Amino acid sequence: MAYKDLQDFVSAIEARGELRRIQVEVDPILEITEIADRVMKTGGPALLFENVKGSAWPLLINAMGTEGRMALALGAESLDAKAAQIEDLLAWAWSNVRDFSLLKALPGALPKLPTALSLLPRHVGHPLCQEVIEDVGPGKAPGFSSLPVLQCWPGDGGRFFTLPVVCTKDPETGSQNWGMYRMQVYDDTSCGMHWHVHKDGAHFFQKYKARGERMPVAVALGSDPAVTYASTAPLPEGLWEAVFAGFLRGKPCEVAKATLSGIQVPADAEFVLEGYVDPQESRLEGPFGDHTGFYSLPDQYPVFHLERITRRKSPIYPATIVGIPPMEDCWMAKATERLFLPLLRQLSPEIVDLSMPLEGVFHNCVLVSIRKRFPGQARKVMNFIWGMGQMMYTKLIVVVDEDVDVQNPSMVAWKAFNNIDAGRDLVLSQGPLDALDHSSPTPRYGTRLGVDATRKLPEEGHQREWPESLRMDPEVKRLVEERWGLYGI
Repeated sequence: MAYKDLQDFVSAIEARGELRRIQVEVDPILEITEIADRVMKTGGPALLFENVKGSAWPLLINAMGTEGRMALALGAESLDAKAAQIEDLLAWAWSNVRDFSLLKALPGALPKLPTALSLLPRHVGHPLCQEVIEDVGPGKAPGFSSLPVLQCWPGDGGRFFTLPVVCTKDPETGSQNWGMYRMQVYDDTSCGMHWHVHKDGAHFFQKYKARGERMPVAVALGSDPAVTYASTAPLPEGLWEAVFAGFLRGKPCEVAKATLSGIQVPADAEFVLEGYVDPQESRLEGPFGDHTGFYSLPDQYPVFHLERITRRKSPIYPATIVGIPPMEDCWMAKATERLFLPLLRQLSPEIVDLSMPLEGVFHNCVLVSIRKRFPGQARKVMNFIWGMGQMMYTKLIVVVDEDVDVQNPSMVAWKAFNNIDAGRDLVLSQGPLDALDHSSPTPRYGTRLGVDATRKLPEEGHQREWPESLRMDPEVKRLVEERWGLYGI
């Protein structure tokens, strides 16, 4: 199922009884965060604040704040059901690459044709995101002050856009990128652009800087939730998020040309902020209460200058908050875990399952089970994971055997606590870390830990016999089930 836009998704979750409309006035300075945090912690509904102090526009938060709503946002009954579609497509593609035959491939390709066509974005000439066009600045329309931008936590450096889709274009290749980066409001027409050095937006920025040119930027606020999610997904460099969003929707993503540049934006966006970043300018950005549960430290970042706002006639402003988990962003991370598992399995077939527990807040922890066949295989998998895009940030990887349920952190902890010898099974790896990691001795670089909690083979230095796990006799289990099952035993 593909939604027409964000408001179509709002109608869908409201029909399921998972949206609450709040009509009393609320303050975007701290109050909305306190309300939303309580609701998120209890797995509560999406919230539509219809009367936000200082703005004419309603604010939507927690729209994807449960696993069920996250799956619904991607048009699926569950995240595993959506992952199964990806696994089916990858298996078909891999089998044809491995043993290609045109006669054999064509019949199998026909059912995949709608999926293939959905990957191609469709251009719209008169998009909803440009129903109203207003230049901003002195003597013109108001800029950021017209929007209900949140200050989330008391120690934040100011108000922040927390759910923006930042649209940029490579000045050399023309390739487009949609990424999500927080933006701190400085005044009515300027804000920080929190580009991490590893991100595509920052990569494009460096190219403009080398050319001595201003970088055009457009920021979309509110779109089909598949677009919002796609902007957070760890896609290969150069793959436009509109393509991935089209696959998730099962229908082409509609795009439109921004009014001030050649940047393509989501045609169904509620708002589009158009302007530029000057490569010669930077400003202190932060602190910001982050998904680690701590304030990320202030640092110098580029500045986005707002020149024009385009919008729908009756838009909704989207926002989220981050902080001590669970929060809405945890379910976006869970979607990434499930949707990208099929790809990891194709590249590393020994992987059985993978979990990024909420306590790890995105990059800090990965639990992975494997079918172990040879010595050193757990270390091979650790290095594979650290070599996969944004998984390079993973501070802790715990590898267990295939019979361990990695979706059960207690079981993983039991195995890890009992199966490791510290001198043999702990792997220290130097490498990149997330810019938000406050614990590394230097910014964006430090030491990552791998834990091999699998059963050890003699070749791995375990000279004693590995003990057998406790298991009841199958016949006794069957007799108890027959005789005592009625008593709930």
